[in-house]
Amino acid sequence: MTGGEPFRYRAATGTGELVEGVVHAGSARDAADALRRQTLVPVNIEPATRQAPRQVRSRGNQRESTAAAIRTVATLLSAGVSLERALEFAGRHASHPRIADAFRAVRSDVQRGVMLSDAVRKQAVLGAFAAAVCQAGEESGTLDQALERLANWYESEQELRSQVRTALMYPALMGIVAGLGVFILLTFVVPRFVSILGDIGGELPLSTRILVGASRVIVGGWWIWIPLVLVAVFLTRRWLAEPANRQRWHATRLTFPGIGALEQSAATARFTSALGVLLNSGTPMLAAVRVARQGVTNEAIAVELTAAGERIARGERVAESLSGALPPLAVELLAAGEEGGRLSEMCVRVAAVHETSVTRSLRTVVRLIEPVLILVFGAIVGFIALAMLQAVYSVNIGIL
Repeated sequence: MTGGEPFRYRAATGTGELVEGVVHAGSARDAADALRRQTLVPVNIEPATRQAPRQVRSRGNQRESTAAAIRTVATLLSAGVSLERALEFAGRHASHPRIADAFRAVRSDVQRGVMLSDAVRKQAVLGAFAAAVCQAGEESGTLDQALERLANWYESEQELRSQVRTALMYPALMGIVAGLGVFILLTFVVPRFVSILGDIGGELPLSTRILVGASRVIVGGWWIWIPLVLVAVFLTRRWLAEPANRQRWHATRLTFPGIGALEQSAATARFTSALGVLLNSGTPMLAAVRVARQGVTNEAIAVELTAAGERIARGERVAESLSGALPPLAVELLAAGEEGGRLSEMCVRVAAVHETSVTRSLRTVVRLIEPVLILVFGAIVGFIALAMLQAVYSVNIGIL
């Protein structure tokens, strides 16, 4: 194929051999189709004008790099490439140095005869969840499919995190800019204004005296505020280091309007998504619940999930056991899936429902934050302007 733009590719042959080259096509998808017609399995395709990524190590997103490396291994395994060679290739082309080191260590262990799941379990950066999925894939003989599901889960998690960051970026930026503007007014503008008024003389109105006092506290007492903030941060971190205190704080967060529902939906989406991946890969129910629970960062919900695992171990139904940890809709859907023998499928559906709920809740929270910020900082700036105008007016009256 000679028409179109040049694309550099890496692909696997039917015998598992890795080949590299350049193919001309109208798009990356056309290039992939052209390679498949040549009985090649595409592993990576990118414009030839872009610098080749070989041996490049960037500080990119670690989870994205993990997902890409796992998907690479899954693709190569499905093309017939040996596990050792697939791990070597994924480690060599991983975009994040920690992921590259982890895959090299896993490959080294596999070369010594260690099971892939045990080798992955030794790498903290990959986690127990990845090890459990690998173990289920090894036991069922569908390692490539299990790794494909694992890569999909990492990508879904990254997308959810990206949505949260993107939604909160504008309010955070608005708060920083507005706060910086108020700080500049109080530290530079107000002191000079007060100095001018002091030269003129006269008694300042109450609003102006309050403004001057706030300015003096910030300008003259900054050396006191910094240690106080540092001590407060240290004491807070020390208090949260206690499991009981951290669990109490996480439980309190769930009661916050808007934010509590958002956090519960995010935890539910994460738990059910991981549970669905593990069950689809062949992991036993009790082990799947215990591993999926590790991905929940809210300690209050995690404690409820641990108790649910104990109830499942005693023989109780899954949906009933999870009723104290998950929202009612999630429990009802899981109960329907359990009764119909489609629990893993329903887990994926519950995760999708709550991911949508997270997106919707984020929009609601952002819509609430923006007017609150505008009102708060508008009131502060308005008070500053009013105090300064009242001072000018009182001085003019005094002169007249």
